[in-house]
Amino acid sequence: MLTWHIETRELTLRYTWKISRNASDIKTNLFITVGDGQLQGRGEAAPNVRYGETPELLNQQFAQLQASGLDQIGSVTELQQLTTQVPVLPALRFALESAMVHYLCRKQNKTVPEFLGVEPVTSAPTAYSFPIMDPGKIAAFTAEHGLKRFEYLKVKVNQESGLDMMAEVARATSQPLVVDANEAWQDPDALMRFFEGLKKYPIIMIEQPMPSALQEEYLYLKKHTPYDLFADESVTDHADWDLLQQQFHGVNMKLMKAGGYLNGLEILNKTRSLGLKTMIGCMMETSMGIWSALQLAHGVNILDLDGMLIVKDEPFGLVREEAGRLYPVEQP
Repeated sequence: MLTWHIETRELTLRYTWKISRNASDIKTNLFITVGDGQLQGRGEAAPNVRYGETPELLNQQFAQLQASGLDQIGSVTELQQLTTQVPVLPALRFALESAMVHYLCRKQNKTVPEFLGVEPVTSAPTAYSFPIMDPGKIAAFTAEHGLKRFEYLKVKVNQESGLDMMAEVARATSQPLVVDANEAWQDPDALMRFFEGLKKYPIIMIEQPMPSALQEEYLYLKKHTPYDLFADESVTDHADWDLLQQQFHGVNMKLMKAGGYLNGLEILNKTRSLGLKTMIGCMMETSMGIWSALQLAHGVNILDLDGMLIVKDEPFGLVREEAGRLYPVEQP
């Protein structure tokens, strides 16, 4: 019989993390441990209110799983069956599944890539994100955090200050840029005017600029945009793939949204099969969650796995960053 444990931790951030819909200085994540007394595996849940997740709710769901026989689970298949019977939100599902996979890999003397049937990576570049801020502070922020070491950068924007931020980022650095609006625009024509103002900058792509509910607007936007559009909020643990390929050029898969390694891998493979570009992103996570994301990074077009770099006093040290590249160090 396996023993499961959940721990809640407050993570202080290095600075205010502001995107178009909210801002925070502290994130509360949950950490799952499963073991048999000799071997154990760990996983992380980073709840996101955009998807109805809170630490309190995930703790309640974990208690329901325990009351429903979680300690009798012996495989990933059995875990998936239980979390189908007892509703569990994706971030907690991922923490549970990744902890189970990590435990089984130790028990079977396998690596996680071997267990999942994927190619391993020894290192990979990541973007680093500018949160929304006073544009006049961008130069100092760039210098303070040494952002010129990254291969490409990401800029969080809203309608009010987006073009001003982009101008200051371009003055501070010359790296290629990802623009992430987190659903800030409602009108595709207004968005096209914003895109017009981006022409002078080295833009890689635009990430989820309008709410996922604006289906017809995305169909229109894809026909007129000069940039690749990547879906983020439009893809959770499922997607309308027929519609999605008409709306976007690529997909940002996040394990916290996918609800597990296996479904995350399925989303990446489906994305590729439709001829769309692939991206792996993250929530505000420690190196535990980032380590897991790196296990699926082989052949992915863009990685945005900077969450652990924004956490002050990151507690685990499972991934090392050097010169803008991430190196997995130790399995959770």
